[in-house]
Amino acid sequence: MAETQNFKNHGRIDPPYHFIAVPILLLNVFFTIYVAIHHALHHGSDHLGVHIWLVIVAIALFVAAANMRVKDLVVQNRVIRLEEKLRYAAVLSAEENAAAQALTLNQVIALRFASDAELSRLIARTLKEKLEPKQIKLAIVNWRADLLRV
Repeated sequence: MAETQNFKNHGRIDPPYHFIAVPILLLNVFFTIYVAIHHALHHGSDHLGVHIWLVIVAIALFVAAANMRVKDLVVQNRVIRLEEKLRYAAVLSAEENAAAQALTLNQVIALRFASDAELSRLIARTLKEKLEPKQIKLAIVNWRADLLRV
């Protein structure tokens, strides 16, 4: 059985992205720059335009991969915000729900790990003490796992 999720182990690594795609694309950038410089030093400006183009394409591929990851995280954060808005409506009183509207997106994202039983108290504390996401996560007693993150 998988380990129970908590503050120490809730970070997520996506092996195909973090250990295969990103390193290969980053190496590709450095390799194409190396080849372009090597070619220019040993063969002059012969085909230099092609090598510069390959460097540009390598950089574009790396930027595209990073940009896709950022967009995945933005969509994930929007979904979390919506899920938590529905959860707040179901779990909190009208006054608490109204007060929760002052939370930042990062605070809402951190609070998603709090159990329903401690949500109200933790929201109040977050607003009063202006807790940062890490502080919120550390304050959670009953961790509510989120295993479907990007």
